[in-house]
Amino acid sequence: MTPVQSTIVLAMHGAPPTDFPKRELGEFFGLHMRLEHGLLAEEEAAPLRRRCAALERTMLDWARDEANDPFFAASHQLADALRRSTGLDVIVGFNEFCAPDLGEALDQAVAQGAQRVLVVTPMMTPGGEHAEIDIPAAIEAARQRHREVDFRYAWPFETADVAAFLAKQVLEHT
Repeated sequence: MTPVQSTIVLAMHGAPPTDFPKRELGEFFGLHMRLEHGLLAEEEAAPLRRRCAALERTMLDWARDEANDPFFAASHQLADALRRSTGLDVIVGFNEFCAPDLGEALDQAVAQGAQRVLVVTPMMTPGGEHAEIDIPAAIEAARQRHREVDFRYAWPFETADVAAFLAKQVLEHT
């Protein structure tokens, strides 16, 4: 029997790069907030939605490195460590502010031949919108696009396991 080719998609939060123009960043967040609350008439919202999408695309495509986005760099360092620990390919996908977004990362895993995609996030506790809503929605959308692929979400984590991990960290610093 041929082993199933598995790939890990590491679902990370994302952060704007520190050198993204402040004016455009403020405009993006202002537009995002206005649009998210749905207080605008559709004829007023449509051009603002296009502008917000253009600003977001610019931010997503912004060149990143350790200096202007330490979180992006650390996300890739975590992916490298996970790759070494598991022996599996690891693709990083972001919930917001960075490319590739989670949907793109899931599609990339499939394009590279994955028959099983294991999604994991370092978001450890329940209650967060990304871990509980956004990531499962991205996985479900990928399932609809790629019905032949087995997508699995390795979350939530057992509370005792998270506590043991944190306790180990605390004990190493006492």
